[in-house]
Amino acid sequence: MHTLASTGRRASLFVMSLALAGCASGLNKLKPSSTFAFTEGVSYGPNPRQKVDIYRPATPAPAGGWPVVVFFYGGSWHWGNRAEYTFAGEALASRGVLTLIADYRLYPEVRFPDFLDDSAMATAYALREAARLGGDPKRVYVMGHSAGAYNAAMVALDERWLKAQGQSPASLAGWIGLAGPYEFLPISNPQAQVVFHHPDYPPGTQPIDYVRRGTPRAFLGAAHNDHLVNPVRNTEQMAERMKAAGIPVQLKLYDGVDHVTLVASMAWSLRWMSSVLDDVSAFMRQEPQAPSTASR
Repeated sequence: MHTLASTGRRASLFVMSLALAGCASGLNKLKPSSTFAFTEGVSYGPNPRQKVDIYRPATPAPAGGWPVVVFFYGGSWHWGNRAEYTFAGEALASRGVLTLIADYRLYPEVRFPDFLDDSAMATAYALREAARLGGDPKRVYVMGHSAGAYNAAMVALDERWLKAQGQSPASLAGWIGLAGPYEFLPISNPQAQVVFHHPDYPPGTQPIDYVRRGTPRAFLGAAHNDHLVNPVRNTEQMAERMKAAGIPVQLKLYDGVDHVTLVASMAWSLRWMSSVLDDVSAFMRQEPQAPSTASR
């Protein structure tokens, strides 16, 4: 992405992604098991990567059902799998959110825009099946971290992807982006370059270009200390664009975490690092706000 301006930073992205994968093994082992009921590997499409793990809260569902979120992990569209994010499924379920952790196809199997087709398919599955799973079909959210936040943003803002699945972004209650890249051309990171057909970038790759009145409200979070995805150019600029369009948006920049530990701090053993879990779960429990109440 554009913020990875040097070989050192590109190497850092790879190392930090591997660190998160390694860290996840420990975080997943330390998670509580009494806060959720687990269903593994539910197919939302025919490809082996088109599966979700489902985390149902252990607490009784409120009237109308639990809020529902489809979570997309990061990894520069090159790596990641849903089993590494059990800590995130447990975290959100512990706050009363029915959570689907989604796999999607990765490079080199696919490049842009195929992983967005997968993300939209997973989201359409959640919209169709929410009530059957105990969720509230009127409170379905998409959420992601890093590259996964890009996927969530595109599904929520660019109607092409859900429309192809017989759904619409208007059916979403909102979206949540953590440390996401939303405006990143030209691309300097070789791993992201190959995903986005560098140097012949297809049109319509930037989430920020799809912000318009009527798109779903958002919670945007990032670390102040994020040297991999610039929080000013991406998270703050996206919040300003949404605010200017009259879309309710909550923006929070976190101290004491970085690009990776922002999402890792959702884990049971690391929640002392940031309030991100409480913040995003509170956002999903809120009723949709009027545009005039959009906040920074």
